[in-house]
Order: sequence, then C-alpha cells, then structure tokens
Amino acid sequence: MEWQLIESDAALRQVLAREQGSAVVAVDTEFMRRNTFFPQVALLQLCFSDRAWLVDPLAIADTQPIADLMTDSRTTKVLHSASEDLEVFQCWLGVLPEPLFDTQRAAALVDRGFGMGYRALVQTICEVDLPKGETRSDWLQRPLTEAQCEYAAQDVAWLLPVWQDLYDRCVAQDKLDWVLADGADAAATLASNNGEYYKRIKTAWKLDRRQLSVLRAVCDWREATARRVDKPRSWIIDDKACLQLAQYAPTSRAELRDRVELPSSAMRRYGDELLALLESQRDIPETLLPPRLPGPLQASQRQQLKQLRECARDIASQLGVAPEVLLQSRDYEALLRESMGEQADCPRHWRGWRGEVVIEPLRRLLAGDGP
Repeated sequence: MEWQLIESDAALRQVLAREQGSAVVAVDTEFMRRNTFFPQVALLQLCFSDRAWLVDPLAIADTQPIADLMTDSRTTKVLHSASEDLEVFQCWLGVLPEPLFDTQRAAALVDRGFGMGYRALVQTICEVDLPKGETRSDWLQRPLTEAQCEYAAQDVAWLLPVWQDLYDRCVAQDKLDWVLADGADAAATLASNNGEYYKRIKTAWKLDRRQLSVLRAVCDWREATARRVDKPRSWIIDDKACLQLAQYAPTSRAELRDRVELPSSAMRRYGDELLALLESQRDIPETLLPPRLPGPLQASQRQQLKQLRECARDIASQLGVAPEVLLQSRDYEALLRESMGEQADCPRHWRGWRGEVVIEPLRRLLAGDGP
C-alpha cells in the first residue's frame, strides 16, 4: 500500500492544490474519545487515486485547505459509516463534507447488506481481508508507527474500489440521488441538532410538566457544562441523577445528599450550582412548561406498529433495499402517534425520496386507505 505522511502546511497545500476539482476523494479519520466530550482528531486520511495521504492534524496549523476540500461541490467525499467522522469535522473544522457518499448507506440501498462494517464490505466487494491489529491503537501518540500508518492507509485506499462498485450499482438502479440525499440529511441533522436530551431519558414520560421542565433545565445545564469542560456527560452527572433532581427538586445540600445519587466529587463541584438552577425553576409560569412526554404504546397500538413494519418490509422488497435502511425504529412510532393526532416534528429524512416511496404509503395505511 502506497502512502505518504503529511506533516506541514506547505505539503498539505501542495497536495490539495494538485487534486483540486477531483471528482471523488475517499476520506477517513482516526480520533480518540475516551474521556472527552468532543472527539480529538488524530489523523486524516485522503485518497484521490492510488496513494493514501495521511495528514497529521497535530502538525498542521492552517486547516482551511481541508475545509475547502470538504465543501467543494465538485468533489464527492466518500466515507464509510460517516456519523462519527462528521462529528470530528464539525468540531475540528466547523464544516461538514458535501456532497457525501456513505458506502455503508449505499450498500443497504442496493441491498448488499445493512450496517456492514468496512472490513466486511471490502471482503464482499474486493475479496480482500484487511488487518485489524491497530483498531484500538493510541492514535494521539507521536511518532506514529509504520503499522499504524499502514493500517490507516488501508482504511481509506480500499474505499475507492468499494465506492466504484456501489456507485455503478446505484446508477443502474437509479438510486444515486438517494445516497447523496441521505448524506446531505446526515450532515444537516448534525449541524442543526438542537439538543433536547431530556427526551432521551428513560421513564421521563412519568414526570408531570413542572418536573419535566426541571429535567430539561438540568439536562441543558449538563450539556453546556460537558462542552465547557470537554468531559463526557456522565462525568458531570449521570441520567439517573438528572431524573432524581427533577423528581425531588431538593432545596438544600442535605436534601440533595439524601435524595439524589451524586458522587462526592459532583456534589463538591456542582452542588451549589444545581441548587441555584432548581430554585430558578420554581416560578416558571405554567404557559412555559413543556408538554408531557407520551407514555408507552398500548397493546393495540403495538399491533399497528407491527403492521407498519410489515408494510415497510414489503416496500423494501419492491425497491430492492435492505428494510432497515428505510426508517429508524423510532420513525414507526412517530408515524403512529402522528396518526393519533399527537403533535410530531417532521424529520428531514421523511421528505425527499423517502417521503414519496415510504412515508406516504405508511400514512395511507394508518389512515385506512391501504399502502
């Protein structure tokens, strides 16, 4: 495998200037995220043809050429299972790759398998068994070893033949726009993520509106704190503590110790801050309280959910796609609740091609008009 390590701004500018306007580039990143909120970028891999360029972000001062490449509409960025890489680019560069061709998503849309890992996809398409020895390597160590560089190069170089195979299949099946639209949706969803972490906490549906308002405020505080100190959410306080703060709303340190399971370190660092936050929530007007979250589905509704999934499997079979790629599990429940008159946001991925061939048939089924 031919590769070259780039460790200066001048070398990076030279390579990217030469490849400017290329039709396609394979992209991968190596990063660490063991005890931080944000991913720590450790390596960027690029491949335009037959050589992998390994860009050391710890040695690069000017990242604008990389940002320009990621936003160049003439160059399709090929990534595999791009979600974590997108977070890396958002935190590191402040931009997201566009247009984006995700090979994992493409494989599912041409029915080559859902959720396939990179090694499995390379094995399936290229009949090459890639090594995995450096998977848990310390990518922030310097200097990088020969084995690390070889592994990183292979991680990106085989993306191009995989892309070519999937691209040809997408064109033949008239699904290229689907793949690119899903790439755009993934980037737009990440870029516009407005939080609302409180809705993800189990049993939050049991809380009344005022308790839910407290939970929302606590989760928002934790999110801001985690970002400020760059530590995982659970290192600030865990979900169970967030829920207990909302349920019991303690008014003193004694109550806080008795009713909320906080580690002594969290009590010491954040106890006064949390009590002040809870105090600020006591006089929130009723009109500003969030609506209660919906409870679990009843048996008859779960049966409807099963029918929705069966209909989606039929649609997937007709389209020649993996059923799992059509919708996420939570989408079926959201559609069902929408049909019951509950207010629901329309996710971005419900529009476009998926809206026409999946969402509308399922809505017709729920309305009793057949798929």
